[in-house]
Amino acid sequence: MAHGLQLFADHRNGWRQSVHQRELLFVNIEELHKSNDVLFLMLGAVMIFAMHAGFAFLEVGSVRKKSQVNALVKILSDWSVSTVVYFIIGFPLAYGLSFLRPAGELAGAAKGFDLVHYFFLLTFAACIPAIISGGIAERAKFWPQLAAGGIFAALVYPFFESLIWGRMGVGEGGALIGLQSFIKNIGGVGFHDYAGSVVVHSMGGWIALPAIILLGPRLGRYSRSGKSHPIPVSDIPFLALGSWILCVGWFGFNVMSAQSITAISGLVAVNSLFAMVGGVLAALFITKKDPGFIHNGALAGLVAICAGSDIVHPFGALAIGAIGAVIFVKMFTIEQEKLKIDDVLGVWPLHGLVGTWGGISAGIFGQEMFWGMGGISFVSQLIGSVVAISIALASSSLVYGALKATVGIRLSEEEEMAGPDLAIHSIEAYPEETSGR
Repeated sequence: MAHGLQLFADHRNGWRQSVHQRELLFVNIEELHKSNDVLFLMLGAVMIFAMHAGFAFLEVGSVRKKSQVNALVKILSDWSVSTVVYFIIGFPLAYGLSFLRPAGELAGAAKGFDLVHYFFLLTFAACIPAIISGGIAERAKFWPQLAAGGIFAALVYPFFESLIWGRMGVGEGGALIGLQSFIKNIGGVGFHDYAGSVVVHSMGGWIALPAIILLGPRLGRYSRSGKSHPIPVSDIPFLALGSWILCVGWFGFNVMSAQSITAISGLVAVNSLFAMVGGVLAALFITKKDPGFIHNGALAGLVAICAGSDIVHPFGALAIGAIGAVIFVKMFTIEQEKLKIDDVLGVWPLHGLVGTWGGISAGIFGQEMFWGMGGISFVSQLIGSVVAISIALASSSLVYGALKATVGIRLSEEEEMAGPDLAIHSIEAYPEETSGR
């Protein structure tokens, strides 16, 4: 009897120990999952952060030598301002999470997931002033533009971000609210933008357009009679380097938009690749092997695929990227030669128009008839894309109109002739060339 009771007790204790071990294992798996998500987002954030070096060198190669230092300083300065204002204002506005709490609370919440989530989404927000920078290059005042970029990163971009991805667009349990609910009532489903063709790129490109127009063209770009005098780029290798850095980082931009390691999709990666290649090939064939258009064609393909990268077939992505590059090449030429808009890097066609195409194309190639995943609406995509344009144009016109009427947004004629490197930073990109004369 006593032996039987002892066996029962041993069995019960063993069972309890087994349950305790399973509980510990479950806890460890949960902690590991949280840590993996933090690492996943952090790696994505670093990859996209590196893309800002791509923005910098793309601009450095596209402007004249007297504007190269300014290009480098602008991108880094805009990034720094965006980091602070998005932390204090932008991210809380978009997602309702404030970081004005003790560090222990911030670090302890799911391994600091909210903090790294902010870092990841900051890299998107900071693209807005980086995009604008390329359009207004070589003749914009430094401090007014830094202030404008801060306003867009703190208020304008987070507002639209919230309408589509954040707390004003998605409620509890993933229910669509606000603008997204309105779009769903008309189109049948909400607006779909997986990685930001519209939320990031279209917004950035359309915000840039009023600034470019209000600034006016660079001195000598057009004659008084309206004849075009193209200003050559300064450095094709730097331009190509910028494009390559952006292309590599874009896989963090798109793939890591899953925002969780369990949601990662190989389809997004391959679609991004195919869209980039489609952009290169299209630009290659329609521009007689022009290196500037070819390297920007890759970017056009990547801008276009962001929205539908998770729902289209790779052949659909190839077509989306190719059409995006054609839109860029043709509209850049029309913009410069017909409309007489001196958009130095072509950010309006590249990000604004191609970003809009990306949003709309998801509603086409995401359909099952094109081997897409379905569950997408062309009407919804069109509405969301048009709303983005409206918000971008209205806010940009207000901000840049106010700045132009008060502090001014353009360098003086003498400063522009000397170049922003000397006028703003008091140094040239290659000072040894000057000192050796």
